[in-house]
This record gives sequence, structure tokens and C-alpha cells, in this order.
Amino acid sequence: MKKRRIIIDADPGIDDALAILLAIASPEISLEAITIVNGNCSVDQGVQNALSLLELANATHIPVARGSAVPLVKPLLLAPETHGNTGIGYAILPTPKIKPSRQHAVNMIIDMTMSSPGEISVVAIGPLTNLALALRLEPRIAQAVQEVFIMGGAINFAGNTTPQAEFNTYCDPHAAHIVYHSGMPITLAPLDVTYHVIFTQSDVDQLLEHNSAISTFIAEATRFYMEFHKSYQKIQGCVINDPLALALTIRPNFVETQDLYVDVDINSGVSMGKTFADFFNITDQAANIKVALSVQARDFIEFFKERMINLSLLD
Repeated sequence: MKKRRIIIDADPGIDDALAILLAIASPEISLEAITIVNGNCSVDQGVQNALSLLELANATHIPVARGSAVPLVKPLLLAPETHGNTGIGYAILPTPKIKPSRQHAVNMIIDMTMSSPGEISVVAIGPLTNLALALRLEPRIAQAVQEVFIMGGAINFAGNTTPQAEFNTYCDPHAAHIVYHSGMPITLAPLDVTYHVIFTQSDVDQLLEHNSAISTFIAEATRFYMEFHKSYQKIQGCVINDPLALALTIRPNFVETQDLYVDVDINSGVSMGKTFADFFNITDQAANIKVALSVQARDFIEFFKERMINLSLLD
């Protein structure tokens, strides 16, 4: 079986951490690198989280590269109220012994993609700053990348950061604008599908039946996340956005998609960061993104739990 070669570009982040664990737990995937961007936490905290997570999962061979510390234009926005001060909720991981790559994340994305044209997919589950800068430095990656899977945006769904904008896109809408219009083959997993993917306490309890460092980490990280969702959004459980985007690299049938022309508002008004799609071809623009609009949510959750249980058994 030929494995899907993937770079995860992330801002780890509770659900980013779960996506990384899912990639490690999936035999169909070869996780080539993790590149870090600002977002849920600072870029330095994100690097530490990624390295500690790789040690937890016995996957220290995977390189981690530090990327953009700030957005292209907007001021830095972090999310401690959602992910905790360290980005991983109540979970506590030892300070990592392994070190990040000396190569900048943007250069790593370019080098890996250009050295293996048509073979590397990027799963972008944070703000798109690194990917936008990579496109500016080396536009040919738009043709060299196999596919880009993005967790971001809200098409026919309310925003979770402003009434109209989703967090990753709002953090750096100018970067999203560059990526959306790059010509890359993009699959977008917006809040329209990810907010149906609710990980419950019952799901956590099932994982804890397999007593391991992995299941304990997931329980402690998501405990904070569940408190946030209950307090701010009246959701029982927590929405695990990023693992769904990762899963689409190997199980695209979890969602139904539509090819649409998608854009993002980069004006400095109340709709800044809003993603919108042209369903009726009003703009006469060609489709640029494959957008997930419905999801088999519990099927995905069961898949995620099965993979986490398998990873726990290796612990």
C-alpha cells in the first residue's frame, strides 16, 4: 500500500494535537513533517507542543519546523480561552528532549513539495500564513503539491470568532486570500461540517478504558475544551475540527463536497475574515475549492476513537 505523504501545518491547539495523533495512528499516512504557525497559541508554544506530542506518541523521527510568529497584516490573535495558556488544555506534557529543525517552516514546505512534485499533500489546520508565504517565495508549489486540505471558514454557518468569521481564517484572512486564489487543488472543511463533529464525555470514557498516556492526554486536553464549548456555545462535548480535515486525506467519503468559487473578505469591516461561496455563479468565476458541506459525523467519531484506541495499545 502506497502511503499518502503529508505535511501538517498547524497551531497546536487541542484539536490540532488530536489531528497529529490521528495521522500518526493511520497506517495509510506517512507524516513527513509538522510545520508550526501562530494561532491557538504562540508559535514557540506550538513548537514545544508538537515536539512533546511526538515524544508521547513515539514518533520522534518526524521533523518539526518553526514558522510564522505573526499574521501577514493583522495583529496577532491567540486563543487561550479556548485552548488554555499552553494550547493543550489541562494536559501536561514533559518538556521535549528532541529539538525542532533549524529550517524555517516555509522553506521546509517549499523544499519537500518541490523535491517530490505531485506526491506531497498539505493539511493546513491553522491560519494559512506559512502556506501563503511559501506561495509568495515559490509560486510553483501550487502545481507541485498533490492536494491541500484546509480546516477553515464558515460558508453557510455562523462564525466562531466574529459573528461571520471562523478563527483560522480571521487570524490571517490575507493569507487565506492568497491560498484560495493560488490555483492549488484545495479541499475545504469549514465549520459547516466540523461543528457537527462533537466529541463527548462518553467518547472520552471509552478511550479511558484503555489506560494509556495517549488516552490520558486526550481526556485532559479535551476536558478544558469541553468546558469552553459548554460555557461559550452551549455544546455538550467539544468540536474536534482539525482531525476531520486530516481524515479526508484517506477517507473523503466522510463528507459530501461541492466545487465552488470561494473567496474571503479582507476588508477591515464587520465581515473581515468571512468566507463566502458563489452557489449560483453570480460572479461568473470558475470553481477554485472543493467545499465539504455535509458530514457523516458519528461515523467519523467512531473512526477517530478506533484509531486512538489502536495508538493507545502501542503505548
